[in-house]
Amino acid sequence: MNVIISAKKMKVGDTFNDYADKKLSSKLDRFFGEGAEAKITMSSIRDMITIELTVKYDNLIFRAEQSAAEKTDALDACVDRIIRQIRKNKTKVEKRLHETAFNESYGEESEIDEQDYTVIRKKQFILTPMNVEEAILQMNMLGHSFFMFKNGDTGEINVVYKREAGNYSVLEPTKG
Repeated sequence: MNVIISAKKMKVGDTFNDYADKKLSSKLDRFFGEGAEAKITMSSIRDMITIELTVKYDNLIFRAEQSAAEKTDALDACVDRIIRQIRKNKTKVEKRLHETAFNESYGEESEIDEQDYTVIRKKQFILTPMNVEEAILQMNMLGHSFFMFKNGDTGEINVVYKREAGNYSVLEPTKG
């Protein structure tokens, strides 16, 4: 697994780099093959360290974010969340994960929550070109947590959404 560590407004020591490599290798290598990429982004807000862990493998993306006083505790919690996501969606993703990912049991089987993804409604609407600020305004006026729109600047279909911290993010497609 390729591990990339970046930090915002803080320094990352070699000991944490080694710890992160060992932790991700020991816990996640059995789920993912060699082509997996893990990105750890660290930031410090007051006395808390926030770690965002994103694992990409074969068009699957798993993401977890955790804040803690110690960066190792935050990383451990993120890894546990990723494993829970994998276990929760086991039947849906096991064909795309590493062949030996589920050979041995991890945790209790009772924790797995099988879900059925049934589409109950389809909605069609006309996309009018607008900029990101207009899309955010429209989303807020509708009271939604996300809004799909045609970006007037790029001509692409984008999605704007409100994050838990109250900020906004834009999803833009790229060619894969």
